[in-house]
Amino acid sequence: MEAADIARLERATVAGVAPRGVEEADGWILALDAGPMGRACSAAPLSHDPPPPLTPALADAYAAAGLAPAFRLPDLPVFSAARDLLREGGFRPGEPTWVMTADPLAVAGYAGPGAGGSEPVLLEAPDAAWTEAFCGPGFDAREGAQRVAQLARSPGAVFGAVREGERTLAVGVLSRAGGLGGVHGMRTPPDQRGRGHAGSLLAAFGRQTADWGLPGIFLQVEAGNPARRLYRAAGFRELWRYWYWR
Repeated sequence: MEAADIARLERATVAGVAPRGVEEADGWILALDAGPMGRACSAAPLSHDPPPPLTPALADAYAAAGLAPAFRLPDLPVFSAARDLLREGGFRPGEPTWVMTADPLAVAGYAGPGAGGSEPVLLEAPDAAWTEAFCGPGFDAREGAQRVAQLARSPGAVFGAVREGERTLAVGVLSRAGGLGGVHGMRTPPDQRGRGHAGSLLAAFGRQTADWGLPGIFLQVEAGNPARRLYRAAGFRELWRYWYWR
């Protein structure tokens, strides 16, 4: 990717999860918030080659906001010096996560197993049934409620749901901030997995992103999450892996 594309993607990532504070300093974007969403409370570099310097001012910005500093650092050779500095400072890596992007029209055309079921609906805000599915059995209800509150602040976002009758079978969020479509919070209750609901949601998100006239759609997925197979099948490709350093 070109340097401008990396910066655009990182800015869209932060804007999509709507942290309460955002700063840019020394070539980094700092998301300043508390809560369970790592992207909303960590600093990420806006370029990869060359990488921006890891300066003490970055940690100072988090301390000034009353937050513990955290960094979202790509697992690339050019960041080896930054990783050494973080280790020396007592930081440790965790939660390896892949950044993936796709052409919205390719995602819109995805028709995986279970295609042809209930058509997803796109809501302007999460309703009670959407929230119940996001925070229900199989998920941490308290953590889920925090994520819902955060994602509900995302400007221009839509909240996708696959429904049959009164039951919501799968949910996800499509952000519109930063000039790209961003997929967040994809969740399917355990008893509904493997039936194609998430794939239907992805296709609906691809169509909506194309309708908005946005050139790309992206997501982040933990390295060990089996949903990576679905995302690849739907047209997403892996760009780089990052780790949270805390």
